[in-house]
Amino acid sequence: MPEIEVVAACEDDPATRKQLAAQGVVAITHGDYGKMLADVDCDAVAIGDYYTRRGSLAIRALSHGKHVISDKPLCTSLDELAEIERLSAEKSLCVVGMFDMRDQAQLISVRNLIRQGTIGEVHAISFGGQHPLNLGTRAAWYFEPGKHGGTINDIAIHAIDAIPWITVQEFSTINAARCWNALAKDYPHFEGAAQMMLTLENGCGVLGDVSYLAPGSSGYTLPFYWRMAFWGEQGVVEVDCYNAKDVTLALDGESGLRHEPLADSNPGGYLRSFLHDIQGGLQADELCTAHTLRATRTALMIQHAADTQAHDVALT
Repeated sequence: MPEIEVVAACEDDPATRKQLAAQGVVAITHGDYGKMLADVDCDAVAIGDYYTRRGSLAIRALSHGKHVISDKPLCTSLDELAEIERLSAEKSLCVVGMFDMRDQAQLISVRNLIRQGTIGEVHAISFGGQHPLNLGTRAAWYFEPGKHGGTINDIAIHAIDAIPWITVQEFSTINAARCWNALAKDYPHFEGAAQMMLTLENGCGVLGDVSYLAPGSSGYTLPFYWRMAFWGEQGVVEVDCYNAKDVTLALDGESGLRHEPLADSNPGGYLRSFLHDIQGGLQADELCTAHTLRATRTALMIQHAADTQAHDVALT
C-alpha cells in the first residue's frame, strides 16, 4: 500500500531478535519498545506480541499519540480495554483489530444474502471455530501461565465481530459460557476447549464452539475450521468460512439445497479500513475503532463469564 511506510520494528526478546535476523524477513531496528516510541516519528503502531502483553503495548502507543492496529485479541482484561477506550476517545486516535474474517469471500457472500432478506429475520445461529492445538510446534508462550488470556477471547472474537456485521443485530446477553482443559494435559491451566450460549438483541439464539480439538494432521483445511449457519424465517444459509467454494442455502418452498456462488473477497480489507478510519473516510460498514472496541469488550465479558461460571449476564 503506497500510503504505508514501515519506519521501525521492535522486538525486545533477544532470542527472537536473533531468529528474525537469521531469517532475513524483517529488519529489527529497536530492542526497547519505550525507546522506539520516544525516538521514532510515526503515525501508527502495529502490535503482535503475546496476548497478555498487547493491552499494555497499545496503551503506551496511545499515550504517545499513536494510532494502533493489532492482531487479535487487542487485550486480555476489561481494565486494559477501559484505558484503551479512554485514550482513544481523549486523543481522537484509531484502534483497529485484525478481524480478517470480514474480508473472506464466504462471509461477504453470507452477509449479502442475509442483508438482502433472502432467509428473512435470523432467529438462530451456530458457529464453530475448531482449531488444531499443534502442541510442540505452536508458539510455546501459548502454554506459559499468564500469557494466553483465554480461548474465547483468542478465537471467538472473530465471530463476535462478524455476527453483528452480518445480521445488524448486537449481542445482548451471555446466557452461559464454559472453558476447560482437553488435549493439553501437561498444561492444566490451559483451557483450550470453549463453548458459549448467547442472545442477540432481537432474541436470536447463538451457540458457539471454539476449541483446540481439530486433528493437527489436517491443519486448517477441514470444513470445521470455521463454520457458520444462520437459520431465518424463510430458510437457512450455511458456509465453511475459509475453504468453501460456494455457500449452501435452503429456502422454504423449495426442496433440496442451493449452492450460491461466492462474492469477491476483500484481502487486506481490515488494513484499508484502518487507513480510512484515520483519514476520516470510512465507507459503509467498514471495520472501525467502535467495532473493534465493542467486539473486544463482548469477547472479554464472555471469557469472564466462563472463568467465573456466571450466566445470564447482560451486555452493556
